[in-house]
Amino acid sequence: MPNTESAKKRVRQTSKLQSRNAWRKRRVKDAAGEFLKALTAGDAVAAEKAMRIAVRTIDKVAATGTIHKNTASRRKSRMAAKLAALTKK
Repeated sequence: MPNTESAKKRVRQTSKLQSRNAWRKRRVKDAAGEFLKALTAGDAVAAEKAMRIAVRTIDKVAATGTIHKNTASRRKSRMAAKLAALTKK
């Protein structure tokens, strides 16, 4: 347990930040899941709409520093490749 006031404050701040980051990551996972659900259903229109929402969410989360910008870019690229493969069929 923290003893000093500054250590107690750090615990409070870390707890808040940790929960906020977990919430942001959950939003990304939920949005990506919706995209994958539409992708497996084979619905290109719904998949494209879900991808736009997922990309917007990923960009917002990357802007806060919760995930690295290269991680965000990689995820968006992989989603785009999957969508392109679906529309190509």
